[in-house]
Amino acid sequence: MTDFSWLERTELLVGEDQLNKLIYSNVLIVGLGGVGSFAAEFICRSGVGNMTIIDGDVVDKTNKNRQLPALTSTVGKGKAEVMANRLLDINPNLNLTVIDKFQKPEDNIQLIRKSKFDYVMDCIDSVSPKIYLIKTCIEENQRFISSMGAGGKTDAAAVNVGDISESYNCPFAKNVRKRLHKHKIYSGFKVVYNYGELHRQSLRLTDGSNFKKSFYGTISFMPALFGLRMAAEVINDLRSEVK
Repeated sequence: MTDFSWLERTELLVGEDQLNKLIYSNVLIVGLGGVGSFAAEFICRSGVGNMTIIDGDVVDKTNKNRQLPALTSTVGKGKAEVMANRLLDINPNLNLTVIDKFQKPEDNIQLIRKSKFDYVMDCIDSVSPKIYLIKTCIEENQRFISSMGAGGKTDAAAVNVGDISESYNCPFAKNVRKRLHKHKIYSGFKVVYNYGELHRQSLRLTDGSNFKKSFYGTISFMPALFGLRMAAEVINDLRSEVK
């Protein structure tokens, strides 16, 4: 017999019907870094009973300032493995699929086509893979939400949810919009972004490996806030379907 007693306080707030909706929902989280790890945990703790998590990266010591799976004891371990153990420790009855590799565009297409996800959460922090995932979701009529850039920002009150066309003062979102325009995609899906002041002095260039040419400095709470806002949108959208 499945034990849902740990969700007692959630049921008190949302009611039995909405809780059941969450329990039977199926959510995909792509990317388990600063945004995705917190998003995945909030989704799990809400009672969502079916999840797929994807990340092919391993924990690095520099992740400890912002990523949920990053501890001294987990450095060098796969983020997907660490998060899987954590999520199952929260909900042992969770129906969890773990994909511990970087997905190719064709992998995402096949996964989304064959799986009936109620929501996809795009927490990828590199532009090219993100564009492919967004394009796939739109082409497959898959409901999704996408995270923009949490780096270079410190104003927690400036974290916002809106259509991709409404995002502003976010270099990452600007780049995403520009790339999407080449595919005739201008609007039609929700993103989380931060319109606050950008700390440009925190920019660092890279060698271009792992799809990244540069990155901004980050602070502990900002990626977590992005993950929280994403999870809140998903959970409340799923709940709203119960009349």
